[in-house]
Amino acid sequence: MPFVWGMPNHLHEERDVKDFLQALRVQRWDDHRYYHHSRINQSLHLLSAISFLVAYALLFKDPAMAALIAWLVSMVSRQAGHFFFEPKGYDHINQVTHEYKEAIKVGYNLQRKVVLMAIWACSPLLLVWQPGLFGLLEPHADWRGFIHNVGWMWLWVGVGGLLFRMVQLFVQQGVQTGLVWVTKILTDPFHDIMLYHKAPWYLLRGQMMDPGHRAP
Repeated sequence: MPFVWGMPNHLHEERDVKDFLQALRVQRWDDHRYYHHSRINQSLHLLSAISFLVAYALLFKDPAMAALIAWLVSMVSRQAGHFFFEPKGYDHINQVTHEYKEAIKVGYNLQRKVVLMAIWACSPLLLVWQPGLFGLLEPHADWRGFIHNVGWMWLWVGVGGLLFRMVQLFVQQGVQTGLVWVTKILTDPFHDIMLYHKAPWYLLRGQMMDPGHRAP
């Protein structure tokens, strides 16, 4: 049996998988405990997760429509929860400042999200200037064609934003961190439903903030 650094290949691969899954658990836990205290934010994440799953289902049938749902419903609700309802002061539960959380954020912190959302919001203007987007799209003939092309553009913005941050993480923190983050992002809708499916019920009972986060 071949060995790698004194370890059988299958044991080496098993250790790599365990390291990857542990890193994924850490990223998910840090994201939850640092950025999801508000029950409104959690409820909006539930809405976002459900609509993302709808977008996933449409992706291979109508990619443009999938992107429209993902951005207009999933991303808007998700980021509204972070920008408008999540506390920005000192985090007494985790005993850290908001500035610290933003500095160590693996993915898109609020500053990066502003840039990404600005690119998303302004990107349709390119279709006004270049209806065919330099030959990449069939120029629209009516408003329905324009919306369809906007959907395609937003799909590329989403994929581009995902790949851009992944490559950044490759350089800054290592390949595994980047791959773990992409895995987390793509599987967040499933995980968010599991975490936040009771959030609307708590909100209806008047509980505005999650009373505490318990480590898994």
